[in-house]
Amino acid sequence: MRIALPHDLGRDEVRRRLHERSHEIADHIPGGLADVDTSWTNEDTMHLVVNAMGQRISGDVEVEDARVIFEVELPSSLFFVRPLIENAIRSNGQKLLTKD
Repeated sequence: MRIALPHDLGRDEVRRRLHERSHEIADHIPGGLADVDTSWTNEDTMHLVVNAMGQRISGDVEVEDARVIFEVELPSSLFFVRPLIENAIRSNGQKLLTKD
């Protein structure tokens, strides 16, 4: 699943905000029992692994000049909740970028 969120912050500011707020990602996952690990594979790519309710989801967040792209690998067992996950990424991803 690939979701692009537009921004007008510039790469440096988006990187700064993602570095400072990546610990907040788990707060946006329903149930409150998620474990999220993040790492930066290069200056514009944050890799994340989410473990919640016995499921493991991994993905990357790519920072571009005018958008941030969330690339998430959903296990086939979670395809039925794809619309919910996509909506959560759109709304909560935007909050991570715009919140000061």
